Amino acid sequence: MQDDVAAVVESLGRDAERFAGKTVLISGGAGFLGRHFIAVFRRLNADVLSKPCKIISADNYITGEQLALHEEGRKDPNIVDVWADVSHPLPVREDLHFIIHAAGVASPVFYMKYPLETIESAVQGTKNLLELARKNKELEAFLFFSSSEIYGDPDPRSVPTPESYHGYVSSVGPRACYDESKRLGETITTVYQQRYNVPATIVRPFNVFGPGMKHNDRRVVPMFTYEALNGRQLPVHGDGHQTRTFCYITDAIAGFLKTLLKGRPGEAYNIGNSDNEISMRKLAEMFGELVPGSAHRLVEYPDTYPAGEPQRRCPDLAKAASHLGYASKVDLRTGLSLFIDWARTQPSYKGAPDK
Repeated sequence: MQDDVAAVVESLGRDAERFAGKTVLISGGAGFLGRHFIAVFRRLNADVLSKPCKIISADNYITGEQLALHEEGRKDPNIVDVWADVSHPLPVREDLHFIIHAAGVASPVFYMKYPLETIESAVQGTKNLLELARKNKELEAFLFFSSSEIYGDPDPRSVPTPESYHGYVSSVGPRACYDESKRLGETITTVYQQRYNVPATIVRPFNVFGPGMKHNDRRVVPMFTYEALNGRQLPVHGDGHQTRTFCYITDAIAGFLKTLLKGRPGEAYNIGNSDNEISMRKLAEMFGELVPGSAHRLVEYPDTYPAGEPQRRCPDLAKAASHLGYASKVDLRTGLSLFIDWARTQPSYKGAPDK
């Protein structure tokens, strides 16, 4: 993971100095993405910035453990780790310069379990943090984490999907608690930018993966990895023809920070990898090459998985390339190899095989 952090820091170049001496609030700071953000800021403080930045991490730990955000148990005076639920106003009394709203429930398994909490984080949580942003006159940027899921199941003529595509989403379907709350979060963010001139930008991630993901959230890369490492067949849902693209964590975090620093207020940006659209059956076959001996089988969707899965998902990254200078660098096979190597070292990825 240290190599991943170094790659992100290198990609930021001189833009990183904008964080020097500043205070950054990260909601969802103990989540998968949040911990990577904090690791990058820790490295910036140690090796790059002329004056360290301060990080305030806010998380309510609804879907995860309260993991230490400090390195090797040593207290980092530049990191403040607090339990907080963004669906309630945060009592932050110090000046903020950047706000990253990454709190949310992204796994289908968990947002089916916590539908109201999912909505509250994306809607009321976004409004609360934008109110906080509005009160901070020195705020330089606010980043709202939306999702590629706001596009729903796009028309094949709109794949790769540009930010101008309005989406094809059910407001009452089993995925609506996540999809529609993210769409409304985008609307709220846009209103605050237009009415109150909050420097707010929207990012739409496309299937980010990397070290730190938990296998039991049932997203496909950690799920396949867990099953493969434990000698089980990989369950491919449906006919396996549905496609996704996958973005390794270093490319993703670099893209998110570029959006924060360079994105145009009031606009949305896709961040992902447009070069590796692959069917789930082909993805399972790739795992068979990376973890020798692993095989796959076609299975019915479980009852816990929400119906209406998009058949294709691939970003158009022209806008991110033009406005932010963003380009993904890590190909899928390399990213999967790195992730699998990490998973081999994790006790949580080791379980008794099926009999």
